[in-house]
Amino acid sequence: MGIFSKAFDKLKAGLAKTRQKFFGAIRMLVSGRQLDEDLMDELEATLIQADFGVASAMKIRQDLQAAFKDKRIGSGDDVIPFLKDELKKYWPPADRSLRVSPTPPTVVLVAGINGAGKTTSVAKLAYQFKSEGKKVCLAAADTFRAAAVEQLDIWANRIGVEIVKGSGSDPAAVVYDACDAAVGRKADILLVDTAGRLHTQDNLMRELTKIRNVVAKKIPSAPHEVLLVLDATTGQNAINQAKAFAAAIDVTGIFLAKLDGTAKGGIVVAIRNEVNLPVKFVGLGETYEDVEPFDPDQFVEALFA
Repeated sequence: MGIFSKAFDKLKAGLAKTRQKFFGAIRMLVSGRQLDEDLMDELEATLIQADFGVASAMKIRQDLQAAFKDKRIGSGDDVIPFLKDELKKYWPPADRSLRVSPTPPTVVLVAGINGAGKTTSVAKLAYQFKSEGKKVCLAAADTFRAAAVEQLDIWANRIGVEIVKGSGSDPAAVVYDACDAAVGRKADILLVDTAGRLHTQDNLMRELTKIRNVVAKKIPSAPHEVLLVLDATTGQNAINQAKAFAAAIDVTGIFLAKLDGTAKGGIVVAIRNEVNLPVKFVGLGETYEDVEPFDPDQFVEALFA
């Protein structure tokens, strides 16, 4: 879809806390050292502390050991260049682009827990799509929290996009009407904001499944994307959320919000290895423009900049 402009400087600034914690620690750790088991132990611990996750840290350790055995690296000074090259290979290019329906509207269902930045992330996406000339319609299906509907209504008015709100508390009914409105008004994109919920709330998770089914009945092949908004500051807790949501609603990608506010940017790697879901967008601030499509090369370069 070619949506957002590349902004390496913004990503670099957003990853400042992670870079300070992660890269600074690794550089001090490996400089001038022999690549022995002690160094491997310390490196693995550092990766885990940066929220790469146990599985990812172990995989990186095994890759380093294999490279040392094959004489592709010879000392601790070779670790950082090796890590940069290896990490860039973790994300295949095919699954990072937004899925677009050949027949509008493209329906994007947005889910997540309260406080993750879900409704704000919907607004950011709406603004960016509108900025490139797309006709956008919003569905205010977070009827569980009245303030969320009001918040999205304010965003919609500021951005200048249409919004469908329900008079009752049934989010499935709102989505039903929004699908009709999006088709009738010839919208290019329908963004559906759903109720923020904990992954342990079974009734709300079932409601989310119901919403997905309503969308599928109204618009063939929809939803085309199911984006899960995760708060990067929660680190490894985000992994459990991703697994639970993926089981309930067939998540297609991750919107990783608040990446600028955390030293736990390694969660991007953990999500890839432990959940096998692509991070498609990253939130890097509070303004409309503070969102970027996830680019592995830029992410790794910013991590080690």
